[in-house]
Amino acid sequence: MIGIGEKFPHFEAPAVVSLNKGEEFKTLDNSFIKGKWAVVFFWPLDFTFICPTEISEFGNNYSAFKERDAEVIGVSTDSQFVHLAWRKDHADLRGLKFPLLADNKKELSEALGILHKQDKVPLRATYIVDPDGIIRWVSVNDLSVGRNVKEVLRTLDALQTDELCPCNWEKGQATLNP
Repeated sequence: MIGIGEKFPHFEAPAVVSLNKGEEFKTLDNSFIKGKWAVVFFWPLDFTFICPTEISEFGNNYSAFKERDAEVIGVSTDSQFVHLAWRKDHADLRGLKFPLLADNKKELSEALGILHKQDKVPLRATYIVDPDGIIRWVSVNDLSVGRNVKEVLRTLDALQTDELCPCNWEKGQATLNP
C-alpha cells in the first residue's frame, strides 16, 4: 500500500457528477484535484449497507470540505452506470455534490494497494492529498467498519495549519510551539 509522502497515483476514469439527463457523466483525472487539497475515499461496493452511510455523511459535510478548499471524490470499482443507478435509487445519495469515480478497471485501487485480498474490492480507504499531489494522510478500515468523516475534517484542518498539532487537536485550538 502506498502511503504518506508519496505521490497520489495518476487516474483517469468516468464519474457520475450529476443526475441531470445528459450531464450525468464526466471523465476525471488528476487535473481535477491539481493545486487543491483533496479527500479521496473508497468503498467496497454500491448497493450495500455501510457504504451509503459513509457517502451520505461526506455529502452532509460537503460544504465543510469546500470551506477548506478541498475537493471530495468518492470511488469504488463499480461502473459509472451502477453509481448512477444507486444514486437514483437511494434517497441519501441523490443530492451529492461530489463525483463518484468508477474505478471499474481497478487501476487506481491496485496502484494504491487497497484491494481486499479475497474479495478484490477496495477497502474503506481515505486519502488526504495536498495541493502538490502528495499523500499527507491515509486511513484504511476493514470492510465491516465505517469511517468517521469528522475525523477526516479534523485531520484536514490540522494538516492545513502546517504546524505541530497535539493529540485531539481541533480547529481553533493552539498548536504546539517547540
